[in-house]
Amino acid sequence: MTYSPDAIRHVKVSTITLPLATPISDAKVFTGRQKPMTEVVFLFAEITTEEGHEGIGFSYSKRAGGPAQYAHASEVAEIMIGEDPNDIAKLYNKLLWAGASVGRSGVATQALAVLDIALYDLKAKRAGLPLAKFLGSHRDSVRTYNTSGGFLNASIEEVKERAARSIAEGIGGIKIKVGLPDSAQDLRRVAAVREHIGPDVPLMVDANQQWDRPTALRMGRKLEEFDLTWIEEPLDAYDAEGHAALAAALDTPIATGEMLASVGEHERLIATRACDIIQPDAPRIGGITSFLRLATLADQAGLDLAPHFAMEIHLHLAAAYPREPWVEHFDWLDPLFNEQLETSDGRMLVPERLGLGITLSDQARAWTTGTVEFGRR
Repeated sequence: MTYSPDAIRHVKVSTITLPLATPISDAKVFTGRQKPMTEVVFLFAEITTEEGHEGIGFSYSKRAGGPAQYAHASEVAEIMIGEDPNDIAKLYNKLLWAGASVGRSGVATQALAVLDIALYDLKAKRAGLPLAKFLGSHRDSVRTYNTSGGFLNASIEEVKERAARSIAEGIGGIKIKVGLPDSAQDLRRVAAVREHIGPDVPLMVDANQQWDRPTALRMGRKLEEFDLTWIEEPLDAYDAEGHAALAAALDTPIATGEMLASVGEHERLIATRACDIIQPDAPRIGGITSFLRLATLADQAGLDLAPHFAMEIHLHLAAAYPREPWVEHFDWLDPLFNEQLETSDGRMLVPERLGLGITLSDQARAWTTGTVEFGRR
């Protein structure tokens, strides 16, 4: 049996605005740095080949950047037409060079992520495998924790109720937001949730970069009594040295990395031992090609993994990580897809559907605000 070359004949790039039922606030809102989040802007790519194989990928932006991602992807996607979709590394480099004047991080790579992810989805489907199996999975389910119920706009009673509901739905851990100007209020919220869920349920907190170094150390020491699974983003995302000092000083593990927008920025975290748990976001760092490169470095450094957001993508990537990881459960994206991920006994199950195992819903199509197409259908 010999390999039969294929070629990309059609690429569709779309921007979709997902409205949130309730405005969302974390510590960045309470410190005056951002406004409440009312929507999430998604960038989708759909790729079709001459042989009829299809792939889908997505990226996203919160509060700002969605139109920029859409504009950049729309400028460079056409160069994929006629190329072999199996040559993902070659295509990724070609896309990078097409947009070289705007660099290799941030909006530039976030725009390319949708195309890269769609190529992996297509290739896994062509192989007749779920993406996790195509990459080489270590497990068929991944530990999962809920974040969407723990935001600061919710009262502590609401947070407790949502935590209990998440646990009943088979989600294994609970993460709540902290970083309020009044640190005593943070401690009261953590204490209330720990008492409510009991000592055996994993509990994480996320300060969303809103503490300075002295506050982070002081709060970290006070939070030790709650036996947290980790403290997330206690400091500015780019303060690798500060995170390293904090990780060395505290027993509670430190997690960070979600806001970084390239593999190179994560390499600095690894080199300085700035965290115990690294939290890359595949859409933010350029897609699966970049994520796999980073995952190799993180594993070599002995770091645990907890990818940020986008569980539809990260479940597969986490399942292929050698060390036991975590996946963040968000129900916000449910209306976008016809399929839903399942949770049981504290774990998220890798679907048996091919590729990513997702298709866009009619509602997602209705929320589409812009589309550009290249090639022929």
